[in-house]
Amino acid sequence: MTIGIMGAMPAEVDQLCARLADVTREEYAGVVYHQGRLADKKVVVCCAGMGKANAASTTQVLITRYGAEKILFSGVAGNMTSRIGIGDVCVGRLVVYHDADADCIVQSAPFLEEFPGDPALVRCALDACAACGVKAIAGKIATGDRFVGDSATKAAIAAACHPDCVEMEGAAVAQIAARNGVPAVILRAMSDNADEEGYERLVVQDFSIDEYVTTATRIVEKMLQTL
Repeated sequence: MTIGIMGAMPAEVDQLCARLADVTREEYAGVVYHQGRLADKKVVVCCAGMGKANAASTTQVLITRYGAEKILFSGVAGNMTSRIGIGDVCVGRLVVYHDADADCIVQSAPFLEEFPGDPALVRCALDACAACGVKAIAGKIATGDRFVGDSATKAAIAAACHPDCVEMEGAAVAQIAARNGVPAVILRAMSDNADEEGYERLVVQDFSIDEYVTTATRIVEKMLQTL
């Protein structure tokens, strides 16, 4: 079994790539795919790039070219709930678009407005979080093609779809995985609160997300041990 592991930014996959054994690398359509073994599982790890188009195309490549039979997306997100805080994790029980017309999306395969995470992978992720001592929830993740870093946008998204966190890739990954009948799950460690302070820290100051990525990396590695 081959497991595809994705992130949107280099920092989100660099730690995983550093842990791979028997590594080969191939660049395809602008993305470098790292094939190797992690926790004695055959994996392909890649940085898709930010945004829905990059996430969708890379998911299809992982499935079609590299034979990925499960997809894990690991990265950071803006927190939208009081149930968790910075450094905690939201596992995607459900993933939705906050910037798309659901009536249009549902007209194409897999004919869904919302994309559920694979139940077995969601459970595996929650168990891995517990084993790592990380607070986690199975929640709702909202995806859109913009960084959310102001209170007005955050409030509008909250009113529209009531997510637990917001990011830029998850629903596209989940949609393409579902179209191909491949189980997938989205994991997000909270790096900010999707407001002005988060924008200042992550965008203006170019704040390092390594601390949060370390959390996500530990969880993915623990998941692989049980898959």
